[in-house]
Amino acid sequence: MIRIQEILDKVAANNRDADLEMIQRAYVFAATAHAGQTRLSGEPYLSHPLAVADTLAEMGFDEPTVVAGLLHDTVEDTRVSIEELDERFGEEVADIVDGVTKISLIPFDNKEEAQAENIRKMILAMSHDMRVLMVKLADRLHNMRTLDFQKAHKQRRIAQETMDIYAPLANRLGLHVMKRRLEDLSFKYLRPDISNQIEHWLDNHQVVEKQIIENVVTMIRDLLQSNAIAGQVYGRIKHRYSIYKKMQAQSMTLDEMHDIMAFRVLVKDLKDCYAVLGLVHSQWRPVHGRFKDYISMPKANGYQSLHTTVIGPEGERIEIQIRTEDMHRQAEHGVAAHWLYKEKDRVNSKDLEQFSWLREIFERQRQESDSREFLHALKLDLFKDEVYVYTPAGDVKELPEGATPLDFAFVIHTKVGHHCSGAKINGRLMPLGTELKNGDVVEILTDPARHPNRDWLKIVKTAKARSRIQHYLRTEERAHAVALGRDMLEKEGRKVSLNVGKALKEGHLALVAQDLNFDSVDEMVASVGYAHTTPRRVLNRLYAVLHPETASAAAPPTILESREAATRKTEGVGISGVDGVLMRIAKCCNPVPGDPIIGYISRGLGVSVHQADCPNVNNMEPERLISVHWDGMEEKPYEAGIFIIAKNEHGVLAMIARVMGEGSVNITDIRMDKQVDGRARMHFVVEVRDVAQLYQLIENIRTLPPILEVVRDSENS
Repeated sequence: MIRIQEILDKVAANNRDADLEMIQRAYVFAATAHAGQTRLSGEPYLSHPLAVADTLAEMGFDEPTVVAGLLHDTVEDTRVSIEELDERFGEEVADIVDGVTKISLIPFDNKEEAQAENIRKMILAMSHDMRVLMVKLADRLHNMRTLDFQKAHKQRRIAQETMDIYAPLANRLGLHVMKRRLEDLSFKYLRPDISNQIEHWLDNHQVVEKQIIENVVTMIRDLLQSNAIAGQVYGRIKHRYSIYKKMQAQSMTLDEMHDIMAFRVLVKDLKDCYAVLGLVHSQWRPVHGRFKDYISMPKANGYQSLHTTVIGPEGERIEIQIRTEDMHRQAEHGVAAHWLYKEKDRVNSKDLEQFSWLREIFERQRQESDSREFLHALKLDLFKDEVYVYTPAGDVKELPEGATPLDFAFVIHTKVGHHCSGAKINGRLMPLGTELKNGDVVEILTDPARHPNRDWLKIVKTAKARSRIQHYLRTEERAHAVALGRDMLEKEGRKVSLNVGKALKEGHLALVAQDLNFDSVDEMVASVGYAHTTPRRVLNRLYAVLHPETASAAAPPTILESREAATRKTEGVGISGVDGVLMRIAKCCNPVPGDPIIGYISRGLGVSVHQADCPNVNNMEPERLISVHWDGMEEKPYEAGIFIIAKNEHGVLAMIARVMGEGSVNITDIRMDKQVDGRARMHFVVEVRDVAQLYQLIENIRTLPPILEVVRDSENS
């Protein structure tokens, strides 16, 4: 367990005039409040707030933030009140703790809604004081470090939320050290097979890689000294999740990967940055297209550095970052660096001009009533780097990487976006889906007769454009949804002898709408048209209204709906608060019990169940995505894919089959390709009970001597 003196030393190192006595008092107060409480690991609960405070002190935050880290759980988990904290430690500390506490104290109907609303409240709290988020990030980091003590399904849920929200938030705030730690910890639980494989590979190659790093560092230092440039040089292996992303992007195995070493040169002033860049390029051949100047064009979070990739010694690709010491401080600690230069003043979003994207998020959350849609839009904001393009008048507009002229049109004005009919990029007429590059000059062509259509959602990359298009489509499609819903109700009503048209005229449908918590009949009918509500649910309530004497006997189901209910049960998947809906496992990703999942409603085809991170989900209409869960009642097998690279030796297939048989796993399909290099690539489709059995099987196969690589097959699972 971290000792309080370690925290005090770190705070004092950043500020010799720090109020260490207040931190000491907060430690004693927290120890008393949490006395007798333990964590799942069996450690005293105090170990958690100490770890949070230590992270905040290491990042360079002021005393009120460190004190808030020590006290952040006292209001939620003990009898301490905000008023008591205010009285003992001041309003500033109390406000930060209050902001952290409010994020997690509101009850919700389901986990997805809770996650979305919690993130929304965290963003709101940031607008008041950014340090609320800093405490929450430090809290999440320690929870991730102790995640082994949680159940497997909680590990994956918490890790996915961390990868989706907290790590990208840390990145956008410039907290790159925090971001790397959160990503690697999340990766460990989300893809344990690949994470372990990368770790084993790095362990086996660390001697060679260390020698290359030491050699390159020495060469760069000699280069600086011979040219009278003062600076420091560091080298490292990239973190595991970064290596995984490169493997995915370049479709390479670990043995084929070369670009996994990164070097950093820190110099005194700006002119030395460009001088070192010239020296490096004169020493080694630069890789075309891999140079980025973030000094003249900083990222939105304030990050500045020169990035270049060169062909280094022994033909290895190496990435080199060049920056000043001040730029490095900003790069590593981002928004936290601002507290090193402020004394007693509160720092909020208005103090930090480079975080203009945050103010847009604050504004959007006021306009968006659905927390889940807000969360979806937030993810779009967080996961992108930036490009800078110009209007014909020369004004610079910042857009996320991958943005299109259609995104640019909505940045100019919502009406320009709505009536966008075409675009010129650098004077040439180009498709609306063209990806914009830094320095492009974009001119938007408009037509009053042109309006958004659903295909536009496949083109745009910004949350603003997406939300404006969705709002227009929802408004335009409502009349169609009402007409379709009425037709569906009348058609299904005739099957069970219910006259829906007559019920509407006589006001009976109004009673049904009220009973189902809809504001109006049109809203209820539109919900049926959108496939958010089943016709059967409405007709059951209508039957009860028309025949109160037999209300307990629901109208007989149609043949189709009986089949739907049976299919839903056998799939072992449920929807909170909804019954009788056709459920089917999506073949594009084949989720198995234990995988985070999400449902997609389609007219006439029921709900398809996908892995939460299935690439196809990104192209689906967000309003049709719903929360689904594994019922946990079925023992039926689920198909999953496994991809294996092995030495093409005699008996290797028999060895793999034996391991699968010992694990009670049935093989339903196998494809095998022999490679010219003496290796074999194998794709298996197997039947497993859940994701735990799948990953245990992968680990067992990995122990076989001929096996070079084994992972879950993304094409089949």
